[in-house]
Amino acid sequence: MRRRGEWDGLIVLCAANSMDSTKMADWHLAQHLSRLVPVLYVDPVLSVARAALAEPRLRVLRPGLARLTPVAQPAPRRRGMTSAASALARRALRRAVRALGTTPQAVISAWALFPVLRCCDELVSVYWAQDDYVGLAGLQGTSKRLIEAREPLAAADAGLIIAANPVVAAQWRNRGHNPELIPFGVDVAAYAGTDDAPLPRDVSLPGPAAGFVGRLNARTDLRLLEAVADRGCPVLITGPVDPAFEPQRMRELLRRPAVRWTGERPFAELPGYMRMIGVGMVPYRTDDAFNRGSFPLKTLEYLAAGRSVVATDLPAVRWLNTGLIKTAGDPAEFANAVAKALETGPEQAAERRAFAARHSWERRAGEFLKVIMQESLAGCRPPTARRARSR
Repeated sequence: MRRRGEWDGLIVLCAANSMDSTKMADWHLAQHLSRLVPVLYVDPVLSVARAALAEPRLRVLRPGLARLTPVAQPAPRRRGMTSAASALARRALRRAVRALGTTPQAVISAWALFPVLRCCDELVSVYWAQDDYVGLAGLQGTSKRLIEAREPLAAADAGLIIAANPVVAAQWRNRGHNPELIPFGVDVAAYAGTDDAPLPRDVSLPGPAAGFVGRLNARTDLRLLEAVADRGCPVLITGPVDPAFEPQRMRELLRRPAVRWTGERPFAELPGYMRMIGVGMVPYRTDDAFNRGSFPLKTLEYLAAGRSVVATDLPAVRWLNTGLIKTAGDPAEFANAVAKALETGPEQAAERRAFAARHSWERRAGEFLKVIMQESLAGCRPPTARRARSR
């Protein structure tokens, strides 16, 4: 499986999203961390009924990056089943690191339902609070009460808690912890060539469009997109639409002559669609708990592509603290801001890209490794003392 010492310093990343799904924060962090230290990417626990695997599968993807797909009994996220799934996941993790022939430097877990920290004798145990998981529960069809009961258990053995959003960091401080705030970043290189990217063949629009790249669902304030279309702005929507989300209104919006919807597209093709837009929109509801406790990746991706941004006034946007992002609340204000942004052109493109570069995933990976190394240096303290740092 390995050459001697190849996996020394391993970081195990128990991800909230499968490596095969849309490239989310876990994927980006793993890619950039693996350029610094070896990484084992662990997919979310998968029901054996849904997997084509009877046993967990470990494979090496390239030097310094391996992947584990753990499997558990059917319905692992259902109340009464999470404890058994956690036990199976812990066993799979122990076997995987044993097969790699090392003891992890750190385990980073973004699993709110499955306590797995300290199962691999890692020096540093990190709970990665990516979102307000209780707020997310409704979108995922998970029980809020189950998250409220299980997440404290998942984080109980953490010597370090890393929060991805100022609201989530505040939530953990209110629980008596001392979290590190490391927000999500952006893959700067992926969008560096946006202006020269091949134009997509499946869509055409007159002039630069107001673009939305992402998933349309209950967290979206549909009034804002309707107002932009009412204003006569060309609109390009790239991403999946939840069929249960305002189906009649969505059909009417997508039928408008100046609105184009492409559906979901591979990550590598997004720069071509970004090339068609002059302004990126973040039309998220501000009264939604998950939105307030999230860090929308698209905000920085628009900037990395050199595009202007109009967003609702979310805590993550406030934290970025830049005039390069215009905030607007009610539909008329939002539509006016979008129309004005479309008129201004690309004058600030270089400034936008430079700002995004200060928030790159490369830098975020370095920040993760820095706090892990700091915690490692404190490893001579007993576990109870190390845990006190997060309380």
